Amino acid sequence: MLHIDLTLDERTLMEEMLDAYLTDLRGEISATHSHEYKEGLKQRELLLRKIIAAVHEAKEVEAA
Repeated sequence: MLHIDLTLDERTLMEEMLDAYLTDLRGEISATHSHEYKEGLKQRELLLRKIIAAVHEAKEVEAA
């Protein structure tokens, strides 16, 4: 497991970037016609959602 120490500003920026990328990725998945490519993008989306959840979880733990 990787541990990264971020300032509040850095974490906020990372959350914004991850959320923006997720939005872009969803659009790319919708626009893609190649089944193989679409499946690869969906796998990437799952990983991205897992990372976003971990960031939010770390934020909640820190706030407690």
